[in-house]
Amino acid sequence: MIFPDAMLGMLGGGQLGRMFTLAAHSMGYRVTVLDPDPLSPAGAIADVHLKAAYQDREALQQLADTCIAITTEFENVPADSLNWLASHCTVRPGGDAVAVAQDRIREKAFFRACNLDVAPYAVIECDSDAAQAPANLFPGILKRARFGYDGKGQARVANADEARKAFKEMGAESCVLEQRIALKCEISAVVARGADGAGRSFPVSENRHRMGILDVSIVPARVAPELAKQAEDWALRIADKLNYCGVLAVEFFVTETGALMVNEMAPRPHNSGHYTIDACVTSQFEQQVRTLCGLPLGDTKLLSPVVMVNLLGEAWQQGAPQWDRVLNLPDAKLHLYGKHEAREGRKMGHYTVLDHSAEAALQKAMITRAALYPDWHD
Repeated sequence: MIFPDAMLGMLGGGQLGRMFTLAAHSMGYRVTVLDPDPLSPAGAIADVHLKAAYQDREALQQLADTCIAITTEFENVPADSLNWLASHCTVRPGGDAVAVAQDRIREKAFFRACNLDVAPYAVIECDSDAAQAPANLFPGILKRARFGYDGKGQARVANADEARKAFKEMGAESCVLEQRIALKCEISAVVARGADGAGRSFPVSENRHRMGILDVSIVPARVAPELAKQAEDWALRIADKLNYCGVLAVEFFVTETGALMVNEMAPRPHNSGHYTIDACVTSQFEQQVRTLCGLPLGDTKLLSPVVMVNLLGEAWQQGAPQWDRVLNLPDAKLHLYGKHEAREGRKMGHYTVLDHSAEAALQKAMITRAALYPDWHD
């Protein structure tokens, strides 16, 4: 086990790295952040901020020399950098596990190898693949195999001609063409797995998206208990098959018929798990510290129904948002990420509302969101 006052390393300086750093500091650890952005949210509060690229060998060497254990906040950190660091110190999760999540083609094949259901799909690597795509995949969604997030690198396509056009517009890079599924809802399970193989799941979240970006998470998810349990079990199975150590998020489709399908995974804490900071015995970020340091996993029990709402740059269009709309609510918690520029679609923060039921929390949260985003209409 690695105990407090040790220096931990974080590859990535965004809001997830910031919340990891806050959790680590509260537990008595120090943190070095490697991120090229001089204004990175995590770098601003870390003990050390290395302002360098993720492949910078000198910075990686400094990280390896000064940190006992290293983790990451996003899946697109170069897997080679993780593997190089692993030859010098503890790295969790490992580069091989992260590499699977970096590529939708590998990820889909991995899910199938785990005997888990996924939406029908085809791999598109050239124009002829798109032209000859099975008719049952339309209408579909063409997704870039790498470096897509928050709806970026995706296009809805109605037929093979639209798929070919979208494939070309994405630079003719490898893609996955996925059948559009009639959905009842989307849910996610955030799980943790220790180096000893022990695993725990946080309560399943019901997620709503807007323009491809997570908008609202409702916990507990309003699905049948056996379906929520199935999602937790599948997420833990994925972690076991990956021999994963760390916090892992798995997103699922719930079809109109009530069937469960795996959508994608993220080898890190997840936006839909932010509710755990305020509503669980252990947050997903404390759990990340625990798995990194070889500590026993914390209790994931839900203390209160809760709703989380993302705060995007749109809320700043008319200047600073009316924070009294959130802060006047005694059962609301505001979290801002310390970003210096508000842009459309950029995650600037979030708030949570706790109440005696998910429905009651959702009602309060939506009234507050309407005040913060007066131009938005559901």
